[in-house]
Amino acid sequence: MKENETYILCTRPLNDIIVTKAASKNIYIDCLPFIETQIVTDSGTIEKVKAVGNKNTTVVFTSMNAVEAAKKNITDTTGWKIFCLGGATKELIQQHFENVAIAGTAKNANSLAEKIIADTDVHDVVFFCGDQHLDLLTQTLKANGIHVQELIVYKTIPVPQIIEKSYQGIVFFSPSAVHSFFSLNTVELNTVLFAIGNTTTATIQTYCANKIITSEWPGKERMIDKVIEYFEKTNVNLHT
Repeated sequence: MKENETYILCTRPLNDIIVTKAASKNIYIDCLPFIETQIVTDSGTIEKVKAVGNKNTTVVFTSMNAVEAAKKNITDTTGWKIFCLGGATKELIQQHFENVAIAGTAKNANSLAEKIIADTDVHDVVFFCGDQHLDLLTQTLKANGIHVQELIVYKTIPVPQIIEKSYQGIVFFSPSAVHSFFSLNTVELNTVLFAIGNTTTATIQTYCANKIITSEWPGKERMIDKVIEYFEKTNVNLHT
C-alpha cells in the first residue's frame, strides 16, 4: 500500500463513474456484494401488484429494488400519488414511471412517515418493499390511523464471503449486508466503517466498536462523497 493511497471495500456494486471519482482522489474501491436481491415472481404477488397499477392510490417506495420489482408488472400508474426516499430511489421512479405525482420525499423512513401523516388526504397506502424491510414506517403510519398494505416484491439473500485483504474503510448500505459481512469476517481496530442510516450504524455497533461515519441521506454517490471527504481530511492532517 503506497503512501497517500486509501483502499476501501464497498459491500454493494457501484457504477464506474463513482469508482473513478474516488480513484482521482487516490481512494481505490473494491466492490464485493454481500447480499443479492431476487424479485418475487409467484402468481399471487404478481396479481396484487397489477391490481395496484389499475387504481388511484397512494404508493410508498423506500428502495430502488422495490421500484425495479414493481415496474416489471405495472404499466399504468397515472392514478398514483407517490411518497419515496430521495436520491437514487426518487430518480429511478421518475425514470420508470412517467407523469406520476411524487407527493413527498425524505432522507429516511421516519421522516417519510411524517410527511405522509401530514397529508390529510392520505388514509391508505400501498408499501412496495422487500422481505427484510424495517417496520418503522409501517408501525408509525398505523399508529396514526393510516392503513398500510405491504406488498413484498423482492427478497434479500445473504452472500457472505471471506475477506483476506486489509482495508482502511468499509462501506455498508443496509443491516442485511452488515449481518452477511460479519458472519464470516472481523475488522481491524483502525478500519473506519461507513453506513447509510442510523439503523445500519446500530447494526454495525452490535459487532464491533470501530469508528463509524454515518450518512443520513440515501444514495451511493453521497455515501462515497462521505468516504472521500473523510480520508482527504485524514490524509491532510497526517501530513501537516
